Amino acid sequence: MAFDGIVIANLVKELNETITNSRISKIAQPEHDELLLTIKGMNGQVRLVLSASASLPLIYLTKNNKPSPLTAPNFCMLLRKHIANGKITRIYQLQMERIIHFEIEHLNELGDLCRKQLIVEIMGKHSNIIFCDDENKIIDSIKHVSAQVSSLREVLPGRTYFVPNTQEKSNPLTADKASFQADVFGQSLPVQKAIYTAYTGISPVIASELCCRASVSEKQPADTLSKEEQLRLCQHFSLLMDDVNEGRFTPNIVRNGKEPIDFSSTELTQFPDFTAESCDSISEVLETFYAAKNVYTRIRQKSVDLRKIVTTILDRSRKKYDLQKKQLKDTEKREKYKIYGELIHTYGYGLKANSKTLEAFNYYTNENISIPLDPQLTPQENALKYFNKYNKLKRTYEALTDLIEETHEEIIHLESISTSLDIAVSEDDLTQIKEELIQYGYMKKRPAGKKEKIKSKPFHYLSSDGYHMYVGKNNFQNEELTFKFAVGNDWWFHAKGIPGSHVVVKTNGDELPDRTFEEAGRLAAYYSKGRENEKVEIDYLEKKNVKKPNGSKPGFVIYYTNYSLIASPDISEISLISD
Repeated sequence: MAFDGIVIANLVKELNETITNSRISKIAQPEHDELLLTIKGMNGQVRLVLSASASLPLIYLTKNNKPSPLTAPNFCMLLRKHIANGKITRIYQLQMERIIHFEIEHLNELGDLCRKQLIVEIMGKHSNIIFCDDENKIIDSIKHVSAQVSSLREVLPGRTYFVPNTQEKSNPLTADKASFQADVFGQSLPVQKAIYTAYTGISPVIASELCCRASVSEKQPADTLSKEEQLRLCQHFSLLMDDVNEGRFTPNIVRNGKEPIDFSSTELTQFPDFTAESCDSISEVLETFYAAKNVYTRIRQKSVDLRKIVTTILDRSRKKYDLQKKQLKDTEKREKYKIYGELIHTYGYGLKANSKTLEAFNYYTNENISIPLDPQLTPQENALKYFNKYNKLKRTYEALTDLIEETHEEIIHLESISTSLDIAVSEDDLTQIKEELIQYGYMKKRPAGKKEKIKSKPFHYLSSDGYHMYVGKNNFQNEELTFKFAVGNDWWFHAKGIPGSHVVVKTNGDELPDRTFEEAGRLAAYYSKGRENEKVEIDYLEKKNVKKPNGSKPGFVIYYTNYSLIASPDISEISLISD
């Protein structure tokens, strides 16, 4: 994720177009490291989020409000005292740094016009929001940084504000061909690292993008590039900086299916297998990206315990299955012992005492065989010994056959639960999965009276031809969709031979268009264990031909006649309906 100098430049352009010469009507501090400014101007009212969070520093415009504490923190009260109703006169970025300066005019208690600066530094764990006067003296900051914390710069009231130049990076906006060659190609570092360590505001993602556009391996040492490769890289770097200088930005989010992977203010061609979603503004990108990213991150964090339980039991079941298969293979010689016993009964009357073998004609295979004997036993006792071995292995075979089938069904069930965890998008989804784990004894039951209410519903999509398509998020939903919701002539889809969701298309008695079959197949591919594959084979048939075996686990079905199609797990163009 690249909240870099290019994104900051895009933000500055957007903020200048939106809130310059607007007034700050409200100042709130919803979090200890975050401000929310309500700004009114010619373009109406907007809110500006300024976050100095160490894990998620952000600046963006939004229309959404946030609840604030009943008692405002001291920094918030200070800003209200100085710049409430102040006018934002200038917003700028210096030398592609990840820093935005807001110059604000306001009237003091005597009615005199004063100027202040609100400086927002987006620098990871060092992010800060600093309030200065017109002579760069720090009035206060949302985070105080003493000499004990940083030997490079104190951020305390009364100190002079400055940006420490610790990395000796150059400004990429002023770089020309000669300086680029000297800064980058003179290094023995991988070319991608040589670029982002040479210039301010250039992130590793942008450095990789430049290499991709120039068809240069980002891992190749910069000082080994050919003249042609150097020329191409210089050209693409120059074109990108021209775009930044002239304010030509293309805010976009890169997604893997629905999941956000990265974002930028320039096109990212390095992700050909993912989908790029263009947005109207960089604020929209940031708000959408981090809201969606938070959902995926939060759900993954909350599902850790469930995943651990499922993975542990699944590993144990697979080991048990392998051991049972090995034991079953050992029972394959049971028929041999049965034949030995029968042949001893047939030919053993002519054996001499203390014989160690019996040479006999095997009338099952029309071959002569040699049967080992215990010389201490009579022919009848040797025959009985082999029959006993046969019966023991037969009993083992019958028991193992049932156990292997049971273990295999358990593995399929657990794999389906694992897939359900992969596609869960809400805490309600996790609650339903947890309920299934409890019901089948994989987790302990809750104390009486603490049953959680389940609100999770299947995904609901609309095909391009207007047909409603439903996707189960877990086994309980798959069961309900297929056997309670769907009717006989509705169509049912599922990835062939792998865990995945049941997909039901409501036909309303119509004959479905080919495009709807294709889109339903893509849903079945995406919501399956094969979602990372380029293509997935999908079985589909009318619901009336889908059966559930007696006593089987939820979501388990059988069918004997079906059609098949090959689908791509790409659902980016299929409309999701929020029920």
